[in-house]
Amino acid sequence: MGHAVEDKRAVSEVPGPEVVMAAGDLGVAAPYDGWPAETLSLPGEITLSVRTTPSAPDAAPAVMVHGLGGSALNWTTSSALLADRLAARAPDLPGFGDSPPPHDGDYSLNTHMRAVEALIEADGRGPVHLMGNSMGGAVAVLLAARRPDLVRTLTLVSPALPYWTPTKWRSQIGTLALPVVGPRLSGRVTRLSPAQRVDGAIALCFADPKAVPPGWRDAAIKDAERRARQTYAADALSRSTRGLIAASLPRSADGLVAALDRVKAPTLVLHGGRDLLVPVAASRRAIRHLTNARLVVLPQAGHVAQMEAPHLVARLVRAHLDSATP
Repeated sequence: MGHAVEDKRAVSEVPGPEVVMAAGDLGVAAPYDGWPAETLSLPGEITLSVRTTPSAPDAAPAVMVHGLGGSALNWTTSSALLADRLAARAPDLPGFGDSPPPHDGDYSLNTHMRAVEALIEADGRGPVHLMGNSMGGAVAVLLAARRPDLVRTLTLVSPALPYWTPTKWRSQIGTLALPVVGPRLSGRVTRLSPAQRVDGAIALCFADPKAVPPGWRDAAIKDAERRARQTYAADALSRSTRGLIAASLPRSADGLVAALDRVKAPTLVLHGGRDLLVPVAASRRAIRHLTNARLVVLPQAGHVAQMEAPHLVARLVRAHLDSATP
């Protein structure tokens, strides 16, 4: 079974905020508005906006999945730091970023999982190193359980996995799932100015707002401006929250609880010790069900460690890739 490790290094000890390709011969700074996106039409009437990070010729295929309310921009920094090892693709999940809503209006966790599955199959690059943050971590768990042939290793950053003790923030997120109140609340969120929405997300997701990478806030505001013009944004947030909660229920036959026991891929779980959204206890509980997993707690990080402590996360991912290589 999995085991836990407490990482004592503070986020403040991570090297400076400048982000460059890890390979010296690449030397390309990561643009915080993201690598160029392309829109893909995939089987199953799935349309996804996908960003591809320039990488070394021999880099292994990887897919990086964002969390609830996020986009592919959440992985720009990490994909750049790992570009000598990983040829990363980062999709906007259906209804988020620049991806249109699902054709049938279904925002279940399985819908998001099928979108990632379709991307990997269409690329023909599997098995991939699959990485997910928050809801993206839950999506990655479902896919690794359902299609082990597509997943070479699994890296989960503060994954939104089942845990039942409420907190102030998780109670507010749960409210988004209510049939009537949820759309109204998410509508209020989307009516905030783009700068207000981004600053609110920073306060919620970063343990130290000063750790936001330079340039990322401006890029995120531009992304929020585009999202403010999307008529489906509030619905995507509310219904995806409802889908995540439904998949977390203990009796969900095809949900997260059952999926954890079926994951066989080597798994690294990274969890911020100051995460306001998902408690570390959720990951500690999860690795008891994973047969080949390791948990590292980052004491000074919040909910998006791959953005807040990207160099430290990249080092841990590299060690994970090395340990998983035959």
